[in-house]
Amino acid sequence: MPKRGKKGDVKSEAAEPEVDREEPEVKKGKKGAGKEAEPAILYEDAPDKLTTADDKKYTLKISSWNVDGIRAWVKKQGLTWVREEDPHILCLQETKCAEKVLPAEVKDMPEYPHKYWACSDDKEGYSGVAMLCKDKPLNVTYGIGIEEHDKEGRVITAEFDSFYAIAAYVPNSSRGLVRLDYRQRWDVDFRAYLKGLDSKKPLILCGDLNVAHQEIDLKNPKTNKKTPGFTPQERQGFTELLAEGFLDSFRELYPDTPHAYTFWTYMMNARAKNVGWRLDYFVLSKALRPALCDSKIRSKAMGSDHCPITLYMAV
Repeated sequence: MPKRGKKGDVKSEAAEPEVDREEPEVKKGKKGAGKEAEPAILYEDAPDKLTTADDKKYTLKISSWNVDGIRAWVKKQGLTWVREEDPHILCLQETKCAEKVLPAEVKDMPEYPHKYWACSDDKEGYSGVAMLCKDKPLNVTYGIGIEEHDKEGRVITAEFDSFYAIAAYVPNSSRGLVRLDYRQRWDVDFRAYLKGLDSKKPLILCGDLNVAHQEIDLKNPKTNKKTPGFTPQERQGFTELLAEGFLDSFRELYPDTPHAYTFWTYMMNARAKNVGWRLDYFVLSKALRPALCDSKIRSKAMGSDHCPITLYMAV
């Protein structure tokens, strides 16, 4: 497993090349060297809106977090945040852990009697998603019905009375864009899967979708146009998803809010400088727009290279 802190290291996900997501530091002697560092502009999460536009109080709270290894996240007191946030549904990505070796602290949480895990079939410590629910779903499925995608443990779908909840960890294109072709196949197939669900009842998709959709969604768009997560192909894939009748809940409510990121590389003190990316989303069927109360970015929560996000809905 690669050690953190070396040049180029961003994640330690086994068997998947790390991704460089930052602007290189200015070298001495080049134009602009010697200037004072730009002051960090941090994102301030506004007070939670607990009602819809027509004053209906929320009845559903969902939180999502890429934990970058669930065992490490537990040791970093991630569960303390979960108990304080107290969502009805908790979705985790990049758990990097087979079900048989999950931390007891997570497996035994009485607050969430209904727990579901998806792990990689053939790569130990790779990918993985989880969904923990206070209320029992009507039905739970794993994957999207295509072996090429499902063997990596990236999707859990739970059906409830009036909606589907989908926890997803979308594959990144990897360093050198070696998986970009695969990522584009994923985008097409995943979009078709979501359209199929949406034809039955509206859905809430959450997770690390591994794309910064617009230039406002990362600190340094000019220097990252060929970086995984900000290529034209990946951004177009997300545009096409929204065009099928879905909403990016955060941008629906905060279309022009800058500096709102959910991921920061461990290198170069990026989080303290707020040099980040918005990679984590709640995507909703348009039919759920009237039920949307708020979509939050909990940027002060520590424990991973991502921060959690929370959605309030009146459903």
